[in-house]
Amino acid sequence: MSELFDANCSYCAEGALVEAFGIKICELATSKVYLFKEQSHPGRVIVAHKKHVSEIVELTAEERAAYLEDINHVAEALHKAFSPAKVNYGAYGDTGHHLHFHLVPKYTDGYEWGGTFAMNPKETFLSDAEYAEMIEKIKKYL
Repeated sequence: MSELFDANCSYCAEGALVEAFGIKICELATSKVYLFKEQSHPGRVIVAHKKHVSEIVELTAEERAAYLEDINHVAEALHKAFSPAKVNYGAYGDTGHHLHFHLVPKYTDGYEWGGTFAMNPKETFLSDAEYAEMIEKIKKYL
């Protein structure tokens, strides 16, 4: 079992560690939601659990159910805000041992349609104003 907080973890410590790849949108009941700075998939976010656990099996049944409700709530917001054809979900954590899901909107005429999304293609970054606009679109439905 993991500790509940790790000062070396980007999701626990936040600040510069998480700002390297994400912008905090909000906190939900069990999670923190971040806009992924690389936006090859418009609306891509990360939903990180508030507790520093590595695996979903480290959560109680109640914690797991509540976390999945948060993920579902964010997915619904992405569908309403951006109308993707599909949202892909990825939970890896091989190098960052903190439970988090990438929610990646996919568009039939868009980047990587029909394939697995790249972890960080490093192709599409936005201006501060564009990030703020995207965050407001998502927040409208959270």
